[in-house]
Amino acid sequence: MTELLDNGQPPVPVPDTLAWALDPAWLTAALGRRFPGLKVDAVEPGPVVSRVSTNARFRVEIEGGTPEGLSEHLCVKGYFSDCSESGAASSAAGIPEALFYRDFAATSGVRTLDPFYADVDFKAMHGVVITQDVVIEGATFIDALSPYTPDQVAQSLEQLAVLHGRSWHAADRLAKTWLRPQLEVALRSRDLDDIRSNLETENSDGVPEPIRDAKRLLAAFHRLSVHVSEGEDHRCLIHGDAHVNNLYLNESGQPCLLDWQLVQHAPWYLDVGYHIACTLNTDERRANEADLLSHYLDRLRGEGVELPPEVERCFALGVVYGFFLWAITIRVGLPIRTVMLQRLGTALSDCDAYRYLEA
Repeated sequence: MTELLDNGQPPVPVPDTLAWALDPAWLTAALGRRFPGLKVDAVEPGPVVSRVSTNARFRVEIEGGTPEGLSEHLCVKGYFSDCSESGAASSAAGIPEALFYRDFAATSGVRTLDPFYADVDFKAMHGVVITQDVVIEGATFIDALSPYTPDQVAQSLEQLAVLHGRSWHAADRLAKTWLRPQLEVALRSRDLDDIRSNLETENSDGVPEPIRDAKRLLAAFHRLSVHVSEGEDHRCLIHGDAHVNNLYLNESGQPCLLDWQLVQHAPWYLDVGYHIACTLNTDERRANEADLLSHYLDRLRGEGVELPPEVERCFALGVVYGFFLWAITIRVGLPIRTVMLQRLGTALSDCDAYRYLEA
């Protein structure tokens, strides 16, 4: 790795173990990219959550005090070989996220974690990100079992509209291999038996019976994947996995986006149909769906983007996308999986989404 960064500095090696990532010498080099002259004297490890990826909170002591713009309370995310065997094997999943934080977060316009370091080792296929520890600052991480109101959904849709609108006409900038649509990757990641283990068991309690057909869903998603890969369909930078579990509320209670592993250059509706369908319980979603979609489109216009055509069809395709992603999910707790499948499956039935993919 001999190339230079934009600031003329040599790149900092990407650590492949948590012990290395928490080493004061490495942190000095990594944080020194943004804060030249900084020296980390000591590191106080904090809580570690390791599933597929590893998130480790820690505190740093910095010679001469913490510089303006940096927090002493930090969090590092990676797929570290000394923490999770499955995480190390899945480390390529962290590459898009690290590149998003490195190349796009600052100009995206959305509320997300502030990256103090983000980079990728392409030889090891491993990305690492250091951000502020927002929990210390009063943030709350939420999931499908947390209270989340229609007004809050409107706020998170505003964030998606900003992300989409500000990248709507940036096809040249987004023409990167790592930003290609990820639907085909999702198709390859699980087989029919994995989908059946969710849809044709008690995991999908509450999903309308006609929607619990794994073969039908797989065929519909394959058609959606072909449609997205071959069509223009108003592409922009999308989050790619815009479900409620990938949000946190900052210290002011505002929704913020995180977990960018599926960021991609793809149609807007993959975020929007998915997000509206999964964030509210069925009754609330039915009562607010039209207004929320209208709110998103109004905010998109505010970014200078013309109203996309065939909004009803587009929304339905986004629901299919989200339902498939949860039908192949096996590493999330069953209570959350069941809620997400019920919400998305019912929304898919309500809008008769398969009709757009089975004609």
